[in-house]
Amino acid sequence: MSSFAGVVVDQWLHSQFTQVELRSLKSKFVSVKNQNGKVTGEDLPPLMAKLKAFREFTEEEIRGILGELNSDLSEEIDFEAFLRAYLNLQSRTTTKSDGSKNSSSFLKATTTTLLHTISQSEKALYVAHINSYLGDDPFLSQYLPLDPATNDLFDLAKDGVLLCKLINVAVPGTIDERAINTKRVINLWERNENHTLCLNSAKAIGCTVVNIGTQDLVEGRPHLLLGLISQIIKIQLLADLNLKKTPQLVDLVDESSDVEELMSLPPDKILLKWMNFHLQKAGYKKPVTNFSSDLKSGEAYAYLLNVLAPEHCNPSTLDTKDPQERAKLILDHAERMECKRYLSPNDIVEGSPNLNLAFVAQIFHQRSGLSTDSKKISYAEMMTEDIQTSREERCFRLWINSLGIATYVNNVFEDVRNGWVLLEVLDKVSPGSVIWKQASKPPIKMPFKKVENCNQVIRIGKQMKFSLVNLGGNDFVQGNKKLILAFLWQLMRFHMLQLLKNLRYHSQGKEVKDADILNWANNKVKSTGRSSHIDSFKDKSLSNGIFLLQLLSAVEARVVNWNLVTKGESDDEKRLNATYIISVARKLGCSIFLLPEDIMEVNQKMLLSLTASIMYWSLQKAVEEAESAPSPAYTSSSSTITDASPAPSINGEDEISSLCGEVSNFSIDDAASDTSSLVENDTASVVD
Repeated sequence: MSSFAGVVVDQWLHSQFTQVELRSLKSKFVSVKNQNGKVTGEDLPPLMAKLKAFREFTEEEIRGILGELNSDLSEEIDFEAFLRAYLNLQSRTTTKSDGSKNSSSFLKATTTTLLHTISQSEKALYVAHINSYLGDDPFLSQYLPLDPATNDLFDLAKDGVLLCKLINVAVPGTIDERAINTKRVINLWERNENHTLCLNSAKAIGCTVVNIGTQDLVEGRPHLLLGLISQIIKIQLLADLNLKKTPQLVDLVDESSDVEELMSLPPDKILLKWMNFHLQKAGYKKPVTNFSSDLKSGEAYAYLLNVLAPEHCNPSTLDTKDPQERAKLILDHAERMECKRYLSPNDIVEGSPNLNLAFVAQIFHQRSGLSTDSKKISYAEMMTEDIQTSREERCFRLWINSLGIATYVNNVFEDVRNGWVLLEVLDKVSPGSVIWKQASKPPIKMPFKKVENCNQVIRIGKQMKFSLVNLGGNDFVQGNKKLILAFLWQLMRFHMLQLLKNLRYHSQGKEVKDADILNWANNKVKSTGRSSHIDSFKDKSLSNGIFLLQLLSAVEARVVNWNLVTKGESDDEKRLNATYIISVARKLGCSIFLLPEDIMEVNQKMLLSLTASIMYWSLQKAVEEAESAPSPAYTSSSSTITDASPAPSINGEDEISSLCGEVSNFSIDDAASDTSSLVENDTASVVD
């Protein structure tokens, strides 16, 4: 749980950055100030050159641009002057179109401060959706229905309850509602907890929230809130557009070889494929390739509804020449099919992509018109993965998408086969490891180019000391699921351990091992006077959740309500504890992607990742508390820096120092957690 206080700057600057961006830039500014005693214009070029936004500039080019803005770079500058220099430099960068980066653009389109326009029609759709699905909620019913003509939506969203409830509507069971603070009047800490829980849970269902922070939600920034709500609602509307949920979709392909291609498509593309499938049967000649311009005339809608619900057909729909009148007749037809009326005739005529996508999704849910052929359905069900494979694929997919890479992953096994996504992840996890001149960007038509990308992935993996014996790039291209999962686990584990290693003061540059995490967790619980202890991350006692709850309580005592914790004796009690653990950890600030079943069944990989996330949050909090203490006094008479901060708290530098000792003195034994050998066994079995 991060601090609820945002970075305070003047109103105009505040409108140009999200709180996430402000906090990141403030951290870099303070780092330079602590090092030099002050920040001058001369300090900016080397600082700016390291920022991702300005990679196309050299340090000298940045110095020249800043020199044009301010002739005297030796003058001391404050944080707001630094931000203005940042914006001026940003205005010089070359903007490049990335509209075709990925077909699933509705989820990858990260909300930024550059787009402040608000569609009143879309706002009305989201309000109507919320009124419909949450109108009977015991807590929210006192505030609903909302009026789309007012700012009620933004005001109600400020305490975080609405967004948490909406996530549970989209993907039921994501948030344990016992973890939501639902008092009539909540304090700032409780509000921040709700928003932290919301953002981490949104990531766990596939939303892109890279540029949104808790303070942005507390302030009720309209464009950021609508961007997040839009993603959540679309995930709900498109949730059934896959073979696992709707095996009848196998009707859309003729050959068995096409089923894999169908499985690799993002849900919005499957929806278009479904629409064209029925339009072709209805005799409509033009293929629909988007939810905007291809639907403006309304003809495609008229054909679609006529073939799905001929009993409600109105012959004048196609005869009328007025697009507005046709759009009105289409909505009347849909209403007779009991589709919710979320959009207006004008929205169809104007080609609003979000509203049209929502409308087509509603038609699909109401009447898909697909076959009930039991043989086809059985074949489609056989094509889906087993439960454990599906769970791991989900975890790695969500983790990859949370990293903020350019490509949005819809299906891990299909999307990694050209190697590009894995290279993007490697570059994010280990910056500079990828030689981009030797990589081929999708779409890739030549198979050997895909193999080249994957061979570079293998080469980097070996440099990172992954277990990749006798494995080649072609194994990825062929879509070997077990190998892909084994590689991604090593990559995710490497990322976790690097985050822990890179925390200031944390490990004195020493490598962090699984056993260090295990040792930290046991010591943390022991420090509270409890006797619970685990021998490894496959310790069967973890299934009841008690140890994990004690660990969460040890790092932040107020976050666990022990009145809600069961003894964990029956399966039902274990599930209650497991769902509570996941929500409490997210409420604290942990970005995790496991499921309750992973705790109940003691999935050692997922339990290691959960514990590592808790450890990272705890140590990061300690570092932030140490850095937020009064700045060190800069003494000119000597070259030393004296610490003007008060004595550190038990959760501050004391914890960091004690961990330092643990990592330094601890005898590393990977058998303690056994995850290293697990990876080797997984890989070995693939080779065999």
